[in-house]
Amino acid sequence: MASNRRDFLRSSLLGAGILSTGLTSLVIIPEEASAKAKKAGRSQAFNMSGYAAPKLDKVRVGLVGLGNRGPGAVERLSFIERVEIVGLCDQYPDRVEKGQKILEKRGLPRATGYSGSKEAWKKMCEREDIDLIYSCTPWSMHTPVSVYAMEHGKHAATEVPAGTTIDELWQLVETSEKTKKHCMMLENCCYDFFELLTLNMARQGFFGEIVHGEGAYLHDLLSSNFNKNGYAEMWRLRENMKNGNLYPTHGLGPICQIMNINRGDQMEYLTSMQSADFQMAVTANELAGQDDFFKEFAGRTYRGNMNNTVIRTYKGRTILIQHDVTSPRPYSRLHTIVGTEGFAQKYPSPARIAKGDSFMTPEEISAMEEKFTPEIVKKVGEMAKKIGGHGGMDFMMDWRLIDCLRNGLPLDQDVYDAALWSSISPLSQQSVARRSCSVDIPDFTRGAWKINRPVELTLKNGGTTGVIIRNEASNQLKVE
Repeated sequence: MASNRRDFLRSSLLGAGILSTGLTSLVIIPEEASAKAKKAGRSQAFNMSGYAAPKLDKVRVGLVGLGNRGPGAVERLSFIERVEIVGLCDQYPDRVEKGQKILEKRGLPRATGYSGSKEAWKKMCEREDIDLIYSCTPWSMHTPVSVYAMEHGKHAATEVPAGTTIDELWQLVETSEKTKKHCMMLENCCYDFFELLTLNMARQGFFGEIVHGEGAYLHDLLSSNFNKNGYAEMWRLRENMKNGNLYPTHGLGPICQIMNINRGDQMEYLTSMQSADFQMAVTANELAGQDDFFKEFAGRTYRGNMNNTVIRTYKGRTILIQHDVTSPRPYSRLHTIVGTEGFAQKYPSPARIAKGDSFMTPEEISAMEEKFTPEIVKKVGEMAKKIGGHGGMDFMMDWRLIDCLRNGLPLDQDVYDAALWSSISPLSQQSVARRSCSVDIPDFTRGAWKINRPVELTLKNGGTTGVIIRNEASNQLKVE
């Protein structure tokens, strides 16, 4: 009778799509079980990790999306040697013209403009004289633009996140493998100075065995999300009608590189918990009473203030990722590394490093910087600070992308990173909807993480791409 009862309970749970295994509660709905089985049975077509595409003497770029992030990308790329911006695209013609003015100011020829429709970018992707499509569009367009670009023989670089659903992320991976075209997510925080410092410290064994990491996106964007003159068609506010960690990659990317995720270790599962919404719905209702424009957004359900997502890897490490874009609090990405021999934390500033239960002095930290600053910062760091973009990390990211394409080097961030880091958003939404039950994380490398090599910090044959710096006093350009 006991045996029959166990069999009955097990078959009932399986039939309902709910299976409990040990201490880990895993909930699988039938559609997801089918999709997971389908992906598990599909072998990797080509391993893009460590792949070096053929060298490009000149990188011809088409940019899509010239609203928020796009103009800055035009400016930064215009400083890099042997980059030719040949196409500028946005559905709004005035934004394309704004991009053209940036080129003219830099003494560069105007690019071909594409505008007037939400699919104008397709015509640009179909051109034969473009090597790289650089996308700064709303989130919903990131995957469609990248996939179409790769299918038409272009490398793709996209703002974060690379996709918003698991199916989209698999589509990115499979298209990149099929076409052998790079798909890089433009995770600029991987190129911030302290993040690169701690990555090199980890490579040199300073932290010992990495045990735990923390990343976050804690940024008061309440007024920005409700700015009716900000994001086109209020797309950013609409995205915040979902629960879960909607923007995980800024804090997650640097931690994953330090832990060699996709390259020696892999995420196994996550659990995510969300607070209630204490501000967004209230703000929407208040604004609707003052301005008819906001009536569409009143009476809606918005994401809770704080999301905490915890990830466990196959090697037993843990990662905490937080997301809060509504609470009035100082900006933070946490960037915390805990090892068996050392500790580092960037926020709250100033950044701190420890080898025991007390923090190093400023003088000792300066010595750490002198010892562990990687080559890319030594070569590009000061120039990056001059050109700008979040203190220089945006430019360092763009420079490194172009340098890899020009020198035929593997990218620091490949399509598997783009897919995995972005997947935390839809997976955390699943977990929150199920009372924080744990959810399996797909292995987009299909087992290749066991043999993939860690991200290289040395420039090796790279680092030859120059940077054009404008001398403000003489208004002359020089290559450094």
